[in-house]
Amino acid sequence: MTNDLLEALLRVNLVAAAAVAAVLLLRVPARRLFGPEVAYGLWAAPPLAALATLIPAPVDSDAAAGGLAGAAADLSAPLLLAWAAGAASAVAFLAWTQARFMAAARAGKAGPAVVGVVTPRIVMPAEEGVFTPEERELIRAHERTHIARCDPRAGALAAAFQALCWFNPFVHLGVRAMRLDQELACDAAVLRDRPRDRALYARTLLKSQLTAQGLPLGCYWPAGGRHPLEVRVGALAARGRRDDSLAGPLLLASAILASAWSGWRMNPPDPPPAAMVEFWKTQHKPVMSVILVQAPARQP
Repeated sequence: MTNDLLEALLRVNLVAAAAVAAVLLLRVPARRLFGPEVAYGLWAAPPLAALATLIPAPVDSDAAAGGLAGAAADLSAPLLLAWAAGAASAVAFLAWTQARFMAAARAGKAGPAVVGVVTPRIVMPAEEGVFTPEERELIRAHERTHIARCDPRAGALAAAFQALCWFNPFVHLGVRAMRLDQELACDAAVLRDRPRDRALYARTLLKSQLTAQGLPLGCYWPAGGRHPLEVRVGALAARGRRDDSLAGPLLLASAILASAWSGWRMNPPDPPPAAMVEFWKTQHKPVMSVILVQAPARQP
């Protein structure tokens, strides 16, 4: 049982790493050709591909010929224990990060952000004259768009994958890129309804960097660092470079289906049940045929 769990865990991480690497290669070209929302949708591929490895594969009838292979030195129990300890530590760290953000929010020193998963709510920074009324309204529109798009739930799923795959660097790298693509997609959705507020939006982003903090369960404005902010502000100037045909959604659907199918194909075929093995063996026993040949009688 522990061997099966360990093999499933390793398959999930290998497939997730491969899917993340593929999305990292496709996200920038997809954003330039089809827009940020299509690029963000590509991040549905890694978790679906990883979960597809858990779907039972067809029974391999040829596996009966070899019988059941004996296991070598069983190290699965200690490895699973180490994985559980690491996952618990990752969950504790995410909980501590969330609690620290919520403490800052109660003091009016955090935000803008959306916090929560089941019933998300908007957190705004204290009224200290940093944002004008127009900018605060634009911020609220951004956060309401996050809630309407169910982005907090996607962020919670990403945090769960980080905890379960804590030893996989591709997962952590993918979550960071996914958070940025999530913000870019939300920016595009807001400006679709407010095309004249593009310059005001860019100025608001520049101000909001001073109040941005990490948040596992929720959505927040620019992630720490200069590069993500440059990407978001630069994306605002990239209007008009987008293909609004069905090519983008078709590419997105094809990528997700292909990743899920590839993940399922990584699942090795299940051996047949013991009863089927015994039946196969009885039906394929070697048969020794004896042919009696009577020699003709010798003539005197």
